[in-house]
Amino acid sequence: MLRLSEKIGYGLGDMASSTFWKIFTAYLPFFYAQVFHLSLTATGVLMLVTRIWDAVSDPMMGIVADRTQTRWGKYRPYLLWVALPFAVAGVLLFTDPGMGETGKTVWAFATYILMMTVYTAINVPYGSMLGVMTDDSDEKTVFSSYRMFFAYGGSFIILAVWEPLCKGLGQLLGSPSAQAAYLNPSAWQAAMIVVGLYVAVLFVLTFLLTREHIQTQPKLTSVGADLRSLLHNSPWWILLGGVLTMNFFNAIRYSAIPFFFASVVPADAELNFLSWHFLFYAGFFLAVGEVANMAGVACTPALTRRFGKKTSFIASLLIIAVLCSLFFFIPTHTATGYWLMLAVQVAFCILTGVISPLIWSMYADISDYAELKFHTASTGLIFSSSSMAQKFGGALGGAGVMWLLQAFGYDTAEGVVHQTPEAIEGIRYLMSFIPAAIAIVSALFIAAYPLTTKRMRQIDSELKGLRIGNSANSEM
Repeated sequence: MLRLSEKIGYGLGDMASSTFWKIFTAYLPFFYAQVFHLSLTATGVLMLVTRIWDAVSDPMMGIVADRTQTRWGKYRPYLLWVALPFAVAGVLLFTDPGMGETGKTVWAFATYILMMTVYTAINVPYGSMLGVMTDDSDEKTVFSSYRMFFAYGGSFIILAVWEPLCKGLGQLLGSPSAQAAYLNPSAWQAAMIVVGLYVAVLFVLTFLLTREHIQTQPKLTSVGADLRSLLHNSPWWILLGGVLTMNFFNAIRYSAIPFFFASVVPADAELNFLSWHFLFYAGFFLAVGEVANMAGVACTPALTRRFGKKTSFIASLLIIAVLCSLFFFIPTHTATGYWLMLAVQVAFCILTGVISPLIWSMYADISDYAELKFHTASTGLIFSSSSMAQKFGGALGGAGVMWLLQAFGYDTAEGVVHQTPEAIEGIRYLMSFIPAAIAIVSALFIAAYPLTTKRMRQIDSELKGLRIGNSANSEM
């Protein structure tokens, strides 16, 4: 068993990464449409086209990280080297250069590509560390649970404070009202400066608190051999399909939430509990979901010990599909409806909290499977596919939301308060039936996943013997 400090340190890394990712997923489409004033069509193309570069850069980073050799290990040094560039790229992404429409479009493309490249450079090595911190499949799930618990903790903090932070900084910068402050581009930039410094510190702490304990023993070291083994790795293909659709589903729902609260839920909506009154807004809704995510993560190790990773994953997805479908029928203008929406959000997020650590633990299992079957320790390359699936799924979801909003007739003109009934109905579909259908597709992929608990115990046993034998031979 590894030290608690390492588990906490590993968790802090995804607290940093998730802080940025949740802002990108939930608020970047809204920023481009309502603050930066980029057209919905251009925003959709931007989010999709930049993934072409990501589809190449993620595996490239995995290959580079697999071949990195330093006194700090293969993957861990990148947490130190890329922490500050990561923060700077985030600030540039939320900066309005004050140009015309063409200049803004070029700036948006350049800064978004830069941000995702830097995200790859730090997140692929960070994820790959799970494969070299422990060789025990159950302990990988524990590490993944710490990772996701801290990730959702970071997400809770940023989603709860982001809108108030932007409004507060906007008012300090001279905006005449809370609404004007929230839509002030300089306020968003200032907020990202604060958040960027916080995130950089978290990554440095992860570097200081963690270690790489496992020395993998690959027999094949060429890039071509790693790629060939990956392309012949059937569990990898299956999980990639499941995770890609899962991230597509998440991105659609998260991207739709700010639009849902801006156009469907009344601006003065409140939750009343005893003598307390809470404003029911997108940030509150999302932040409560992150707490529920944390609860789901805490349940994951016990669930997987009882039911296995695969069964827990599939069951969670199917229940999520039902909950999303039910969301469509909840009233959007009554106090009862607000509580019902929040209850569904809590249940939904508990289940996504169960799934999140399973994904990373299953990629670590696939890395062990690849080492045993193909004799190539391409840990970074395998984990890079998860980052690729996360970003590509997020891009498809974000682009899809933009294009569907345009098809529904959503009006992004400055000063528009009320949307057409068709636009309102479309937003409600984006919160319900559309993500429900995608969740079912993800469940179908996971149903075909072959690395069961029994199979992984066999792989773990055979790998330990292989690593001991290789280590003994290397000492002769």
